[in-house]
Amino acid sequence: MTDSILETIGLTKEFRGFVAVSDVSLKVRRGSIHGLIGPNGAGKTTCFNLLTKFLAPTRGQIKYDGRDITGMKPAEVARLGLVRSFQISAVFPHLTVLENVRVALQRQRGGSFDFWRSDSLLRAFDDRAMELLEDVGLTSYARANAGELPYGRKRALEIATTLALDPTMMLLDEPTAGMTHEDVDRIVALVKRVSVGRTVLLVEHNLKVVSGLCDTITVLARGSVLAEGDYAAVSRNPDVIAAYLGTEATAEGAPAHV
Repeated sequence: MTDSILETIGLTKEFRGFVAVSDVSLKVRRGSIHGLIGPNGAGKTTCFNLLTKFLAPTRGQIKYDGRDITGMKPAEVARLGLVRSFQISAVFPHLTVLENVRVALQRQRGGSFDFWRSDSLLRAFDDRAMELLEDVGLTSYARANAGELPYGRKRALEIATTLALDPTMMLLDEPTAGMTHEDVDRIVALVKRVSVGRTVLLVEHNLKVVSGLCDTITVLARGSVLAEGDYAAVSRNPDVIAAYLGTEATAEGAPAHV
């Protein structure tokens, strides 16, 4: 079994002459938490969309668990265990927290429109849904409408619904964006807990979160890989400092960390 669970080779995406992702070769080690960081416009979310097949690459190859997934559809890669969350909070606001997780669990039936199944059939998923809510600290919110949750709790619910798909690898797109310090600490602890036995690739702007979570970090700038390594290495890389703070700050003696 290869040490890398996800690999890209020369991954490139162009939009009418604009190169959003350029020749990105990435290897994510199985069982690790890998960070994808970079300044605004670096191509991080576009890269996520390519990996999960919401966008088709202009050139390049994507391999997941030894399998070429370049030409697959989003649902196909999700069924292989490669599952993502999104930047914008996405829950069913008028369903309860429990029902949100239950909708994700219904995938096990292999069909659609289970909203119209009998209550007794749907309640068969409740025990597993409650286990997942316990994993993310939302047991006490099970009967609350998802739309009424505080923002940080909504993000936790999204992670629960992602876990309901039984992923081998989770891609988390800015999981702490817009959160209070308390919520950030809660999500960091949650990601650490749910990463056991899984691989996580995350896009994150909060570098404190990145330093506390990630085993390996890839830095993108203008769509290309600028640097890669652990946090200590990339935070002291002059090119990374220049990308975040500007060349003038580097020339004037920027601090030894981003």
